[in-house]
Amino acid sequence: MKSNANPLKHLTTGRRGFLAGTAALGIGAGLSTHAIASRAEANETTDFSQRDQDLPFIGTEETFSTHELMVLNDRLFLEDTGLAELGPRRIGAMDEAGLNVQILSAHTPGVQNVKGQKGIDFAYRLNKLLVDGPMATYPGRFKAFATLPLQNPEASADELERTVREDGFLGCLTNGIIGKKFLDHPDFEPLLARAEALDVPIYIHPGLPPDEVFEIYYSNMRPEYQKEFQDQVLSISAYGWHQEVVTQCLRMITSGVFDRYPKLQIIIGHMGEGLPFFYKRVVEKMSEVTKKSLDKPFEQYFHENSWFTTSAFPQTELLDLLLKYISVDRVMFATDYPFANMKTQTDWFRGVDLPREAKEKIAFRNAEKLFGIKV
Repeated sequence: MKSNANPLKHLTTGRRGFLAGTAALGIGAGLSTHAIASRAEANETTDFSQRDQDLPFIGTEETFSTHELMVLNDRLFLEDTGLAELGPRRIGAMDEAGLNVQILSAHTPGVQNVKGQKGIDFAYRLNKLLVDGPMATYPGRFKAFATLPLQNPEASADELERTVREDGFLGCLTNGIIGKKFLDHPDFEPLLARAEALDVPIYIHPGLPPDEVFEIYYSNMRPEYQKEFQDQVLSISAYGWHQEVVTQCLRMITSGVFDRYPKLQIIIGHMGEGLPFFYKRVVEKMSEVTKKSLDKPFEQYFHENSWFTTSAFPQTELLDLLLKYISVDRVMFATDYPFANMKTQTDWFRGVDLPREAKEKIAFRNAEKLFGIKV
């Protein structure tokens, strides 16, 4: 088998065909970087970083905000990060890193907690800001995921369709739990159906935990430590929101979302949000209890309905683990700017021990295929 082949591409759909095919291939649907590299041409240079200096990149998780949005979400302390800058500073960082395209998305939690017409109008303004601003000023350098007023799923479906059809947006990005509901809740069926009909993905990004979850799981019982924001950081970037994204994605499988919408695609960032570590155990345990309730083997939904990005995790051992279970054809590059340094991310990936063809897939070709764009 060639190193760039998708091990699942020619398998028949359905439980029996999938299980037979994966059994023949071994335990994982993907390959580690070392396994892929071992199939590279014998005379291929081992100085990957120098060889791949010309590698194009599409950044699939690149964040922005506005002063108004930061005020809404009590995030003014982030003003100096460059989050709201969509001009020369950001373009300069992209050029320095060799990042050709950023796919922009609103900083968590966006406007998804704003109810009624106010939320609908706010989402529209944010989306139009991108179209009339950076996307017009720097043609080809910026694409976008729609910000949606998720308190109103019908309006969200309509705004997703408007942004895709009128403004060329590539899908939408959600930020964690929506009120007290995940995307598998029946309320969000209109949005899921519209995303499938439009053939655009939903990027499931982490969000802030509800107050009740925060108090039970993360609240620090030693108030003298609060000046260091220990419990807040634990509840989000250090640990909490990675687990929450995986929980949401697993719920979408177990509740039959992908059986009802078999062509729906979701994107999971941060090198799989910890899922690769749990992959074997999750598949083993959940397969036992979903045989009669799902149309396909549990793991098949990871390989037919899920995409993964490298955002903010420039660690080769984690990429190895992800590729052990997930095909190289479903992994995309991302930096998580401005919360991670773009050049650090691109420099790391240029030096990863993978054949050129596999690196091109992750760096830009898979994104081109999924989103229907070109670098």
